[in-house]
Amino acid sequence: MADRLADAVSPYLRSHAANPVDWFPWGDEPFAEARRRDVPVLVSIGYSTCHWCHVMSRETFSDPVIASRLAADFVAVKVDREEHPDVDASYLAAAGAFTVNLGWPLNVFVTPEGKAFYAGTYWPPTAVGDTPSFGQVLDAVADAWTARRPQVESTAAAIADALRQPADGASAGSSEIGTGAFDSAVAELLAYEDSEFGGFGGAPKFPVAPVLLFLLERGADSPPAQALASRSLAALSGRHVAAGQPTAALRDRLEGGFFRYATKRDWQDPHYERMLYDNAQLLTAFTRLAQLDAEARDWAVEVAEGITVFLIGVMQQPDGGFASAQDSESTIDGVRREGAYFALGAAERAAEDPPPIDAKILTGWNGLAIGALATAGYALGHDEWIEAARRAADAVIDGHLRHDGTLVRASIGGRLSTAHAALEDYGMLASGLLDLATATGEGRYASVARSLVDRALDAAGSGVFGVPGGADPVLVAQGTAIENDPSEGAYPSGLSSMARACVSLHLLGGGPRYRDAAERVVKSLLPLAVPRPVSFGATLAVASALSQPIAQLVVVSEDPNSDLAVLARCRYRSGLLSVVVTPAQAASFANAGFALFEGRDREAAYLCWDFVCRLPVVDLRELAEALDLVG
Repeated sequence: MADRLADAVSPYLRSHAANPVDWFPWGDEPFAEARRRDVPVLVSIGYSTCHWCHVMSRETFSDPVIASRLAADFVAVKVDREEHPDVDASYLAAAGAFTVNLGWPLNVFVTPEGKAFYAGTYWPPTAVGDTPSFGQVLDAVADAWTARRPQVESTAAAIADALRQPADGASAGSSEIGTGAFDSAVAELLAYEDSEFGGFGGAPKFPVAPVLLFLLERGADSPPAQALASRSLAALSGRHVAAGQPTAALRDRLEGGFFRYATKRDWQDPHYERMLYDNAQLLTAFTRLAQLDAEARDWAVEVAEGITVFLIGVMQQPDGGFASAQDSESTIDGVRREGAYFALGAAERAAEDPPPIDAKILTGWNGLAIGALATAGYALGHDEWIEAARRAADAVIDGHLRHDGTLVRASIGGRLSTAHAALEDYGMLASGLLDLATATGEGRYASVARSLVDRALDAAGSGVFGVPGGADPVLVAQGTAIENDPSEGAYPSGLSSMARACVSLHLLGGGPRYRDAAERVVKSLLPLAVPRPVSFGATLAVASALSQPIAQLVVVSEDPNSDLAVLARCRYRSGLLSVVVTPAQAASFANAGFALFEGRDREAAYLCWDFVCRLPVVDLRELAEALDLVG
């Protein structure tokens, strides 16, 4: 049996290398082999910190009998969903035809042409109640393939046809960006709120950081009544997420990071994996909460500081990039258990190995971390956080940005994955670099971000944005690629992250092209987002920013700690861009084509509101009064 996973970039794939299953990595080869043998393909998708993926690997994929059964009647493919998000999105959409309990591990049976005809998630080694064993599933699928082939192929064709329908919201029409849409979305969230324990819905319960960010965006300067309601809802949810009932169950008080989700309504019994994307977005959320809510400021700052301890102390790699996740399981007293490490005190932990890190550097997720650390460091006065963001940005630009302007999706230890970058990589990295540019005053980061956005705009097919270099070639050849997938949830989609980057470019004076692109995307997605705000928080946050009057504040000062500079950093308002630069940095931005910085040649505060610029201000009280007028 060929050991095809032993040298994979993905730690998740390498963890399956010792299985007796004859795994193939994602690519053309397994489908060619399936066509040669005329057998179906099992596409098994997971990720390295997925608890039930580990369980299924130990219980099922380590079983020689199951391995033999797979070898006889199937070709088996193992996929890391973090390395291939587009593959995961395509098969996740197809799996929705067979089960409502979508998640990972995701096991999809497909034809040699890549069309799904059956799917499920975790199957136990022996039947439990109404849940069949994995062996029984294999028997049923193999029987259907041989005895009822026309029915199988008809099902596969119908699902493939359904997936070819537009996915970017265009089929649902478009909506104008106005307060009525946000009233409806906030009302839906209020109805879905868990008023006893905070957060939204029942168990399992996720922190849904994009929803908190949307509420904080609305709370920053929407109509007064709604601003208060949105800000209060965000503060209540944030307090429960951070504190838990009765203890800080979802947050590790020693290392500061948040776990992925809790299995109970009261935030108890978490699944202990700690994801880069969750902690990055929550860092931004608690930073904004500290800026907006005086009563919440002290504890929100404490939570934000704890998250940075985790991001910089645990997740940042020697080259500067951020690892994708930390495992939920660790080996304590010779036994591998979920959450065991986090039950220990500081002294006890020092004697144990911490849970393993998935050291994959994912371009998009690093963009989220870069933006969060830059934003938090700028707003809360921590230069070391901004420096950590700068190190990560330089590492990703140096290692993941090719000479032709396209991006690498993932790497580990300097080894590059062959996986195609997704639209989220371009959007999230561009957004993060723009946040870093405003935090540091360094226009070079904004220029790189603009080039990424321009490439995505130029690559557009039927939508506003396209993936530079094209989508995954295997999916494209099979006709199963999803163009401009709008799906969100735990973190922004490619579309919403690109729209956010476009809003920032427009505020920096990049030109109306970018705002137009953001508006086109958001208007097409609002019919999907407004009725489902829990699933479209990032889209709604961008829409909210677009609905506000534009305000731009540039403080030109050789002293980054001048009174004017400190005031600029502390103020947060939806639709407001604030940046502190030296005269030389302002000239660099202007020379790079960012019109906001033209003529900013002397030390002063320059405030523009709805494209009407006030005279330069040098007095702190005068600037404060002017900012009060714009919110």
